[in-house]
Amino acid sequence: MWLRDRAGTEPATARSPTRARKILSAIALPVALVAAVFFTVRAVSTGAEVWWWEAAIAYAVALLAAVDLAVLLRRPGR
Repeated sequence: MWLRDRAGTEPATARSPTRARKILSAIALPVALVAAVFFTVRAVSTGAEVWWWEAAIAYAVALLAAVDLAVLLRRPGR
C-alpha cells in the first residue's frame, strides 16, 4: 500500500481535533447564551445602545457554537 512506503509518520498518527471542538462548543454555547441574556436585560433596563451590540455579539457566538456542535454530532464517530 502506498501509505506504508512513506518516510514520515503523519498519515498514520494524525489526529482530528473534533473532540476538542466538541468540548469547546459545549462550553461556549451555554456561556454565550447566559451572556446574551444578561446583555439583553442590561440593554432593556439601561437603554444604552452598547448593551445591544454586546448582546448581538453574544448571540452570534452562541449561534456559531450551536452550529458547530450540531455538525460535530452528526458526524460518525471514529
